[in-house]
Amino acid sequence: MTDAADWNGAPDPTAVLIYDGDCGFCTRCVRMVERLPLQVRLVPWQEEDLAALGTTEAQARMQVLLITADRRVFGGAPAVAELLKHCRGLWRLAGWIMAAPIMRTLAAWIYRWIAANRYRLPGSTPACRLPEHQRPGSPRPPKADP
Repeated sequence: MTDAADWNGAPDPTAVLIYDGDCGFCTRCVRMVERLPLQVRLVPWQEEDLAALGTTEAQARMQVLLITADRRVFGGAPAVAELLKHCRGLWRLAGWIMAAPIMRTLAAWIYRWIAANRYRLPGSTPACRLPEHQRPGSPRPPKADP
């Protein structure tokens, strides 16, 4: 495990939440995270050096990521649970409940359903509805020869 000071040469005691900045629903959820009682740096994956944080674009495209100050990487529902566990009060309790064995399975199922249907949820944008290869910033599939 690497010390947080090794990330970019300077100490950074905060976790980093990486989300899809092209997704209106994801951005709206991040705006709610801004109100939680915790310190976390919020950044769209499109604007971050993911390799420096120990993750990849492929991981960031698939799910929200939480990278803790000690460089542990959590993705999807476990990222949400870990984020909440770093809050105070009832938010912390909600995180521990989400991480419990039975609830962890349910939380993962709910996260996958939301991720698959995010373009239908409030706050979505047309970019959420596009197939991944057509979204802004996505690599284009190779063109077929005529």
